[in-house]
Amino acid sequence: MLAMNLTSSEFPLRPDLIYLNHAAVAPWPKRSADAVQRFAAENVTTGALYYPGWNAVEKKLKERLAMLLNAPSADDIALLKNTSEALSVVAYGLDWQPGDNVVISDQEFPSNRIVWESLAARGVQTRRVNLASARTPEDALIQNMDARTRALAISSVQYASGLRLDLARLGRHCHAHGALFCVDAIQSLGALRFDVQEIQADFVAADGHKWLLGPEGVAVFYCRAELRERLRLQQFGWHMVETSGDYRADTWTPAHSARRFECGSPNMLGIHAFDASISLLLEVGMAEVERRVLENAAFLLTHIAALPNFELITDPTPGRFSGIVTFRHRSADQALLHEYLADHGVFCAPRGGGIRFSPHFYTPHAQLQQAVDILAGFTQ
Repeated sequence: MLAMNLTSSEFPLRPDLIYLNHAAVAPWPKRSADAVQRFAAENVTTGALYYPGWNAVEKKLKERLAMLLNAPSADDIALLKNTSEALSVVAYGLDWQPGDNVVISDQEFPSNRIVWESLAARGVQTRRVNLASARTPEDALIQNMDARTRALAISSVQYASGLRLDLARLGRHCHAHGALFCVDAIQSLGALRFDVQEIQADFVAADGHKWLLGPEGVAVFYCRAELRERLRLQQFGWHMVETSGDYRADTWTPAHSARRFECGSPNMLGIHAFDASISLLLEVGMAEVERRVLENAAFLLTHIAALPNFELITDPTPGRFSGIVTFRHRSADQALLHEYLADHGVFCAPRGGGIRFSPHFYTPHAQLQQAVDILAGFTQ
């Protein structure tokens, strides 16, 4: 009931807009906009007079993110600019040797492909695995790992197809064979329950502007405590040292916590918005959020599959689909279909050779039915 009540109070979207694009950029909850307005008003009237309070919000956000990921400690959490920066911290922090390889999938968003391919100059091979080349996607990835695989870098949910992977199985394999496990969680964190300890993740990265309902420009980076000092630092500044408030110190050491990856002044504006967004997800509860996200996705999968001129790209098997539902028209130009949907108030994205719908937990059931009815009315 709480999730339904939040639809109008926290998400007062235009009534003529069916927002099915959370896998791209999500609308903010009202509480996040309110937090930004309060922060702006405080800046206008008092400047940085209450900066200690801003620090408290930053600390609270890290604690909330640790809860969301089930991280052992908030010390394991760093706030970076985006997923790409977080993955770069990992890629350029590891001590690679010529002949090493990193395994990824053939469905990755460029953020989780380009960073690894850039290591070719260091003699590191990036293996792009066809996830359909074995009985299961996990089998395909594991079969392409060997004694020189230093890391498996995989998205928890593939951005175009919505394919959901068995992270726990992959994490077990990595740790049994001495490989590091790096997860791009941007398409699941905030939509599905996530447990870094259960899946034995070494690194997790996710920007805040998709399912986490936050702003662009702030991302969560989780680093397992035992690995923090193994990552060679590439960025340095006042914020990343252990005694960050002692500006007169002539000597310094990197912070023992994940703050060591935050080189300079934090994005306090984004932090205030992001903290409010995460508070909403924790208030509803991730079990309830996940239940409703999957319920909405299942509704779309069932009803779109029943339309005679459409076919699913997303695997409808329980445990394989997420909040993303991608489909295509059997004969029409997908660009024309996307234009038609936009003209009828359905905000979605062309992805994976089709159209991607991505409703969140609060998306009204009536809007999902309306979107399906609009699809049914499409003619070339």
